[in-house]
Amino acid sequence: MVREPADVSVDAEPSTRQDGRADPARAVEKIYAEVLADILSAERLCVESHFFDELGADSMVMARFCARVRKRSDVPSASMKDIYQHTTIRSLATALADATSAPVVPAVTPPPPEPVVAGSTTRYVLCGTLQFIAFLAYSYLTALVTTRGYGWVVAGKGPLAFYGRAVAFGGAYLSGLCVFPVVAKWILIGRWKPREFPVWSLTYLRFWIVKSLVHANPMVFFVGSPLYVLYLRALGARIGRQVTILSRTVPVCTDLLTVGAGTVIRKDSFLLCYRAHAGRIQTGPVTLGRDVFIGERTVLDINTSMGDGAQLGHTSTLHSGQAVPVGQRWHGSPARRTELNYLRVAPARCGRARRTAFALFALLKPVLVTVPLTVVFLYALLNEVPLLLGQSDAGAESVTSSAFYVDALLLCTVLFFGFVIAGLGVLFTVPRLMRLVIEPGRTYPLYGFRYAMHRAVARMTNLKFYIWLFGDSSYIVHYLKCLGYDLSQVEQTGSNFGSGVQHETPYLSVVGSGTMVADGLSLMNADYSSTSFRVSRTSIGSRNFLGNFIAYPPEGRTGDNVLLATKVMVPLDGGIREGVGLLGSPCFEIPRTVERDTRFDHLRAGNEFRRRLAAKNRYNLRTMGIALFLRWLDFLVLTALGLATIERYDAIGQLLDTVLLVVGLGFTAVYFALVERYLTRFRPLRPTVCSIYDPYFWRHERLWKVPDTHFAAFNGTPFKNMLWRLLGVRLGRRVLDDGCYLTERTLTTIGDDCVLNAGSKIQCHSQEDGTFKSDHITLGANCTIGVGALVHYGVTMGDGAVLAADSFLMKGEEVPAYARWGGNPATPMHPHGSFETPAPPVPGKAGSRRWYGKRIKATSHPCPADRSVEKVKSP
Repeated sequence: MVREPADVSVDAEPSTRQDGRADPARAVEKIYAEVLADILSAERLCVESHFFDELGADSMVMARFCARVRKRSDVPSASMKDIYQHTTIRSLATALADATSAPVVPAVTPPPPEPVVAGSTTRYVLCGTLQFIAFLAYSYLTALVTTRGYGWVVAGKGPLAFYGRAVAFGGAYLSGLCVFPVVAKWILIGRWKPREFPVWSLTYLRFWIVKSLVHANPMVFFVGSPLYVLYLRALGARIGRQVTILSRTVPVCTDLLTVGAGTVIRKDSFLLCYRAHAGRIQTGPVTLGRDVFIGERTVLDINTSMGDGAQLGHTSTLHSGQAVPVGQRWHGSPARRTELNYLRVAPARCGRARRTAFALFALLKPVLVTVPLTVVFLYALLNEVPLLLGQSDAGAESVTSSAFYVDALLLCTVLFFGFVIAGLGVLFTVPRLMRLVIEPGRTYPLYGFRYAMHRAVARMTNLKFYIWLFGDSSYIVHYLKCLGYDLSQVEQTGSNFGSGVQHETPYLSVVGSGTMVADGLSLMNADYSSTSFRVSRTSIGSRNFLGNFIAYPPEGRTGDNVLLATKVMVPLDGGIREGVGLLGSPCFEIPRTVERDTRFDHLRAGNEFRRRLAAKNRYNLRTMGIALFLRWLDFLVLTALGLATIERYDAIGQLLDTVLLVVGLGFTAVYFALVERYLTRFRPLRPTVCSIYDPYFWRHERLWKVPDTHFAAFNGTPFKNMLWRLLGVRLGRRVLDDGCYLTERTLTTIGDDCVLNAGSKIQCHSQEDGTFKSDHITLGANCTIGVGALVHYGVTMGDGAVLAADSFLMKGEEVPAYARWGGNPATPMHPHGSFETPAPPVPGKAGSRRWYGKRIKATSHPCPADRSVEKVKSP
């Protein structure tokens, strides 16, 4: 039975303090009530009602509330963090009014918006043309060396001569690929210095060439070994002894990178020493002292530093200008001080001899084994296999003959499906043998046999192809179990894991029953120091939901029934969290779920659930078959292009190889773009809220199976913009995309001269338990998205707005024009780069429930269960 409030006037509670002064919280409270009532289209509103549990709001509704409040000058602004910490209008108004009524230093006039380099279409087109010419030149040089080297190797008489030539060619080829980017950097740039220059300029062209060569260098495959450190030193970085770098994101402006002895940099960390901002490339130093620890999935912006013995926890950020003092430990985005110790493994003896031997072995393995075996395999595939099957040598026929296409079809099918099937057999057996030499919980020195086995297991079991193939379906569960995951009590949902899961070792990864994981989960099964490592069990509880891009450490303090929001920092201190949600870095508690996200729960149980799950499984199986066929067809075309010039070693053949390399890359990009548009019937996606057991969601999932790894080849060029437009993005002129990823292309609008930094993401969807949501994202002209930042669905950014590095701009936020936002979750930044500090929680007052509207009562009873409220009249 619903209780109605008694008929008492709004003035039943005094609006003045005991000292006779007006209570500012009451005025703020009334305006907040007006705004929220208008958004909820409510007639009556109780200021003591819980936003989510009683008023039925969700985070999107409250984001709109915050946006409207920020546009008013007569009340303090509220952020989503404030909303979650103060969950009623009264507590929110009291906290923010008290915070703003404190003595304030006289306001400083905000500086004018940063000047943006005026866009020039002529410069944009000229830069793109020169980039294309540079790519052609590098492709020709690569084709020249490869074809002549291969011809020289296969001309050897006898097995010993063949092997000797393969070793000599492999050593020279690998050396050339590694040395060429270093030489090019010193010739084109010299020594990097702190500066800035316009994008699409000639200076930018030299910057792009060096960046592309540095990232394409095969030395990237030696990440985690002393060879990679030597490579960075050759590029100009100042790096001390016994430094361990596990991140595959290669610094570009290496002369500005200083790393002290004994430092550890974990994987997926960004220390680029440059950023794109407001139409410019800005370079600046990143300085790390001795014995520094950098956690997983961190970003260090330019002009940052860490003193000796300092630590930065996982999922954390140092924004430009931040400095961690000597010996302090920081975490969060932006980082702040903590007492947590993130270096959790004891050191071990790891001398120079061990490092030298490991580096030599890593260097000799490709020269003595990998390259010769590759040449032998290629020679046998092109010559011996067709003969055994009664065909002529592959590639010997004219491209106009049917035999040529039979050879291409045969070769393509053997290679593609052979690797798919044989690869599964290898992944399910060989790593299991390798892991036997590593005992969980035991500390081992780096750069030994066990470290080599540990790294090999990680590389082999993290192959992205199979995660991409089986992800977002029920079949990913069986794949991960065969790989070594402990999913013995898993509850099949049809979307247990996305298509982006990684780990240090699958054999110590445990996920509880009923847990669902979106894309980007990284299970941190290993701890590292500069001399040692240790593997440990990482366990995620039951009935959890994990959002996108989460790094989960072995000692994470979460239990069952927890919502881990996108980009959340998993806590390592405090009690075990259960039955709550966690958001932000560092994290704070939010509701586990809200009423609007439970509307499809009836589809997750009983006969209806089993029927829909079976239908989803059948649909996903067809999707996997289509995805394999589409990739095979692309590989078939590329194989035919390669066979067309395989027998020509003259200058014309080398020119043809260059042309076909460019044509092959262009074909792959256009082919998969047209495939994606065909799957949407060449119509834009529509914003939606639906169950994951709705056929619309299954069709949407199919879009995620269209390959897009080739996008990286176009980063920083006008050709990336052409590709986005082909995929349906409403894109302005002269946009700089330095490595951004867009999930729903037809829901994205990007204005003129925007800057999208490396590792950033624009994600127009969200999945929360069994509910899928999507909406538009709009970026105005001259916006900047920082390195590693993520923009969620329903967001609008005004012209010239800036989102700082590694920030999380939550769904539904509206960023005003020329505003600077940052943090996780993102909030407005002050003119000088600091952040607004949310007000501390204020305890609620019992028996003080206030209503607004016609004849409204202050009462100690609960608010009416129907949550209807009388709309507030303007005062």
